[in-house]
Amino acid sequence: MNKQFVKDPVCGMEVNPDESKFKFPFEGETYYFCSSDCRKKFLLSPRQYVQNSEQEEIDPVCHMKVLPSRAAGKVEYHSKTYYFCSDHCVHKFQEDPEKYLAKDYDPTTIHEHVEGATYTCPMHPEVKEDHPGACPDCGMALEPESIPTVKIQYTCPMHPEAVQDHPGSCPKCGMALEPMQVVQEEDDSELRYMSRHFWASLVMSLPVLVVAMWEMIPGNILSKTFSGFSLGLFQFFLATPVVWWGGWEFFKRGWASIKNKSPNMFTLISIGTAAAWVYSTAALFFPEIFPDGFRKEDGTIPVYFEAAAVIITLVLMGQVLELRARKKTSEAIKSLMSLAPDTAIVIQEDGSEKEIPTLFVKPGDKVRVKPGAKIPVDGEVIEGKSVVDESMLTGEPIPVEKKVGDKVSAGTLNQTGAFILKALRTGSDTMLAKIIDLVSKAARSRAPMQKLADTVSLYFVPAVVLSAIITFIVWAIFGPQPAYAYAIVNAVAVLIIACPCALGLATPMSIMVGTGIGAKHGILIQDAEALETMSKVTDLVTDKTGTLTIGKPALTALILLQEGISRREVLAIAAGIELHSEHPLAEAILEAAKKEQVSPLETSDFHSVTGKGAQATFNGVLYSIGNEKLADVIGADISRFLQKADDLRKEGASVMFLYKAETPIAIFSMSDPIKEDSFAAIKALQKEGVEVHMLTGDNEVTAKAVAEKLGIQHVKAGVLPQDKHDYILSLKKQGKIVAMAGDGINDAPALAIADVGIAMGNGTDIAMESAGITLVKGSLMGIARARKLSEKVMRNIIENLWFAFGYNALGVPIAAGVLYPFFGILLSPIIAAAAMSFSSVSVISNSLRLRRVKL
Repeated sequence: MNKQFVKDPVCGMEVNPDESKFKFPFEGETYYFCSSDCRKKFLLSPRQYVQNSEQEEIDPVCHMKVLPSRAAGKVEYHSKTYYFCSDHCVHKFQEDPEKYLAKDYDPTTIHEHVEGATYTCPMHPEVKEDHPGACPDCGMALEPESIPTVKIQYTCPMHPEAVQDHPGSCPKCGMALEPMQVVQEEDDSELRYMSRHFWASLVMSLPVLVVAMWEMIPGNILSKTFSGFSLGLFQFFLATPVVWWGGWEFFKRGWASIKNKSPNMFTLISIGTAAAWVYSTAALFFPEIFPDGFRKEDGTIPVYFEAAAVIITLVLMGQVLELRARKKTSEAIKSLMSLAPDTAIVIQEDGSEKEIPTLFVKPGDKVRVKPGAKIPVDGEVIEGKSVVDESMLTGEPIPVEKKVGDKVSAGTLNQTGAFILKALRTGSDTMLAKIIDLVSKAARSRAPMQKLADTVSLYFVPAVVLSAIITFIVWAIFGPQPAYAYAIVNAVAVLIIACPCALGLATPMSIMVGTGIGAKHGILIQDAEALETMSKVTDLVTDKTGTLTIGKPALTALILLQEGISRREVLAIAAGIELHSEHPLAEAILEAAKKEQVSPLETSDFHSVTGKGAQATFNGVLYSIGNEKLADVIGADISRFLQKADDLRKEGASVMFLYKAETPIAIFSMSDPIKEDSFAAIKALQKEGVEVHMLTGDNEVTAKAVAEKLGIQHVKAGVLPQDKHDYILSLKKQGKIVAMAGDGINDAPALAIADVGIAMGNGTDIAMESAGITLVKGSLMGIARARKLSEKVMRNIIENLWFAFGYNALGVPIAAGVLYPFFGILLSPIIAAAAMSFSSVSVISNSLRLRRVKL
């Protein structure tokens, strides 16, 4: 059966009335539309479209029928006018008219099939196919929407042998797995799962905790109003979903740890909470199995639902905080990925230009880079010239001039000119891609703070479980009647007193208080591992620009070479010339003039001398400013001033001469000034036995000048991000514990691979996201303070662990009943729970002492 199609009165496209979602009745007739846009246009002026009797034209790109008066655009080509349905088709036609006018052109096959790519219609974005072709709604050619996705594998930072193709938890230690490949969009389903369970568990746990605590108050209104069984039943109904729904993931991880013979924190959590719940449920519904000595006045047995529910809720909260922190850490990689542009303008063999996804650029392709655009791939300039900001690679603030034959890198920013490059390295082979890969791998290599607790748990958990089993067996065989009741009670008491609440709080509480203290002093702790390691650091590797220095060139010296001329006059002339210049150092002179309230003179006839300087005229006199090479151009003699210029360069400065006609009248010295407190910070760290190393992308002369002023013995100049990464790796192989301080994108791999990454707060976001510690004020003195804070926090953590394990070491034997044969003393589970709670209170109180630390 043939379908009866009608024409869209707005665009002229044929529409099936039975399938069209868009229609509108007008003057007794129903009109059908291909899209909501056409329907909206019709509603604004229906008579205009109803009375139209124009001859339809064919869009040469998509072959869609178009009414000339309603066309989105038109193009004159070879004395003929072509009409288009959309701006998209207009642009396509303008790129290559002959392609779309060719007789063998098929609008449904203009794109090659790329495995894994998604294709969609520009007019109907809801249409998505896995191959090129025509839109089923309008017949327009489908355009590639997304590039092929890479199959992601996930691994555990602690156990790299644990690999799977989906997010989840490590079967050995239970921690969240991380993607092995760099991904733009991460799967946050686990974070959403944990967050949902945490908030629901919190709502249900709070009433249970309130009721349990209220019952301990003598003469409380709850005990007078409700029976012990009623209150226990209330707690049971709220605590049960918390334990078995909210904590189900922990029980799965605990079971996996037992099955894989790798006991960890989740083993303790699952055993402890399950024991508390099972014991409490038995006490509530089967109180007759317990001896009279464990009954309260109303005949009921104390229950511990609140212990099970609160522990699960606290662990859920910890998981949410950990997953959020991990997500924030990955922002560094995402920021790096955003540096490279999504598309590149490729020059084809016939000379035409086409914008394609950067991923599809191949080595050997010619790529046009426009002013202000990011460079898409690594390549070599083959035509044109420009100035490129390479600070993301070198960290140096001064942009670099690029001409034919010079190399450029993906992600760097083209500033003034336009040029054509020949692609040398693309995709995962570019310098930027390698930086991303280094940051990703280094981030995964960091051990979590839970490592210590898990290591202890490896021995502690089996010991506790074995103690509970032995307790049950001994009481069942040798205990008084009812022996099994005593056996169950004492075994549960062992498990409850060993419940890991204090152990779980020991490290996080100290870290939480310590990070708060650090924040008040401008030290932002983003990685708890970094805070732990900072006190052990033996070597500090620091970048120069932006870390030891201000990070921006400034006029540091102005030497007058002629009498009768003042500093203000010279500065006004130089600023008048540089006002029209695009040279990287021009800003330093203009900034100096502004700071000294000197107005630039109004010069004329500005002229740039490529690679040498610039010239301009004032009052009929030619003034020139530039390097020594400019002297040859204008015929000036500067031989007697060359020694002075060399002395300035040895101090790390860039030198420019100012000429009046052929006479040199001043020397301008520009450099990146050292921060005021850098010297004191370096000396303080060296006094503590920390070896300081300076790595910089700057030249050797400048690097040595800065190092000499600061008393730094270890210096390496002209380094790239990979070099910094490798240098730190070599130190670590020597057994050194290395901290890295930096501020730029180029420092990101080094910050990530270092034992402690320290970012300057005045630096880039990527540097701060790659680091574990950020100094808000960008001052190196913050490193010394961070070191002292680390020492205090680590000492506090050790004290907390002693509290946590100390209570267990004393409580487990007593709970097992070792005092019963001598004194007739048994540790009731309620006393066990109280001891467990008191150990937690001790840990919290001890952690709060850190608030009195002075940095």
